[in-house]
Amino acid sequence: MSSRYFHWKMNLCVILLILVFMVPFYIGYFIVSNIRLLHKQRLLFSCLLWLTFMYFFWKLGDPFPILSPKHGILSIEQLISRVGVIGVTLMALLSGFGAVNCPYTYMSYFLRNVTDADILALERRLLQTMDMIISKKKRMAMTRRTMFQKGEVHNKPSGFWGMIKSVTTSAPGSEMPDLTLIQQEVDALEELSRQLFLETADLYATKERIEYSKTFKGKYFNFLGYFFSIYCVWKIFMATINIVFDRVGKTDPVTRGIEITVNYLGIQFDVKFWSQHISFILVGIIIVTSIRGLLITLTKFFYAISSSKSSNVIVLLLAQIMGMYFVSSVLLIRMSMPLEYRTIITEVLGELQFNFYHRWFDVIFLVSALSSILFLYLAHKQAPEKHMAP
Repeated sequence: MSSRYFHWKMNLCVILLILVFMVPFYIGYFIVSNIRLLHKQRLLFSCLLWLTFMYFFWKLGDPFPILSPKHGILSIEQLISRVGVIGVTLMALLSGFGAVNCPYTYMSYFLRNVTDADILALERRLLQTMDMIISKKKRMAMTRRTMFQKGEVHNKPSGFWGMIKSVTTSAPGSEMPDLTLIQQEVDALEELSRQLFLETADLYATKERIEYSKTFKGKYFNFLGYFFSIYCVWKIFMATINIVFDRVGKTDPVTRGIEITVNYLGIQFDVKFWSQHISFILVGIIIVTSIRGLLITLTKFFYAISSSKSSNVIVLLLAQIMGMYFVSSVLLIRMSMPLEYRTIITEVLGELQFNFYHRWFDVIFLVSALSSILFLYLAHKQAPEKHMAP
């Protein structure tokens, strides 16, 4: 018991040291290193950035009732409570979006009806647009060649006064087509071709999803989509109840579920023994799946914005988010464990206002889920069932 407590406490202190002191400092250091004007004073500016981070990090705890009044300013609870607010907010945002996006992605009910005729019609429009672009660019090239042969390219005035002169006077060869107007038409057609290409790729992806949904694996994921949709509705309902009635669960879900089942069936069952094992298995699954989902989401986002200069900053930001996510996971998973193990985690984390974190999670989860429903509804409505034929 004492050995576990020591290692829990030591690991928690190391994580907080990394999250609050080391990683933010190095993020500021690499940001300053990418600015040439600050190279000579980068250590000084890195310290200034870290002090700015610490100021806002410390002020973060003022609006929230996250601490007991008896905690000192240098206590470990001061750091855990503030890291927990950021991590729980991130978890709730991702959970709310995931609870809505998962059934929307897996269920074949939300798939658009795409046929080969729709794809062929859109491809025909794309080819016609490309032909128009080629034709107009060829026309521009021939016009430039003609103007070059007549010497108009070299004698054409440039700059602001040249533009005014070209408008107010009629130069020789004005019967030639206006290159600026043609270039604007080409730009508009190229933008249209990009949109048509993206729509064509989207139709192909949707058609592949339709074919995939007819397979055994696709039907399995479709069933999971219905299951998660029921879970999403239940979670939103329970989050609303918890917010309205200011309620926080006292018993972990596994023990409560086993007790209801045993009482309903009237069988002899060691609830305490099995609830511990099932709770630990469930907690392990929750940790693995949630961290995996977080990594996949963040990797896609950081891959889209990464560059040679920002790679170090992005890796450190990923480490910072993962560390805060882990600390907040411990705060929230505490409620999913049996009472005696919940007490151990409470001793390690300190006397925090755990009920606040659960209520805060419910509030952010509800906002995130409802916003995701609205966003996906609008996106689904804007995607037309049938594309216009040329």
